[in-house]
Amino acid sequence: MLKIITKTFDQLTTQELYDILQLRNEIFVVEQDCVYQDVDGKDQKALHVLGFKNKTLVAYTRLFKPGDYFKQANIGRVAVSKNERNHKYGYDIMNVSIKTVKDVFNETIIIISAQTYLITFYNNLGFKEVGEEYLEDGIPHVAMVIK
Repeated sequence: MLKIITKTFDQLTTQELYDILQLRNEIFVVEQDCVYQDVDGKDQKALHVLGFKNKTLVAYTRLFKPGDYFKQANIGRVAVSKNERNHKYGYDIMNVSIKTVKDVFNETIIIISAQTYLITFYNNLGFKEVGEEYLEDGIPHVAMVIK
């Protein structure tokens, strides 16, 4: 069972911030063999959604209200620890993230920049592709929107 909490940047403990950065680095830099600047100066504006299993961070997203990153509300840095993906925690963390955007930001339109191999996953959550595929940090992506 995943325990999911949402915090602003200022509410994060030092340990939680370390765990977030470690999980994001583990997935987006090491696993995907992609050198990029994860610490991008945007975390301070984001709402952070943390999914814990037995007090260990195993799932994460960050949320932005309209205008803080994109014109629309945004969910990004969607991450689930590799050895926990078989439990479908990606759906759990995304469903809470979508609900949080609706409840906290009072927004129903959400845009994401999805890695193309995850299109079906995001389609299952209600997102639809918009526009053409593009490269972001050398990895194929597509913009997707839920309304």
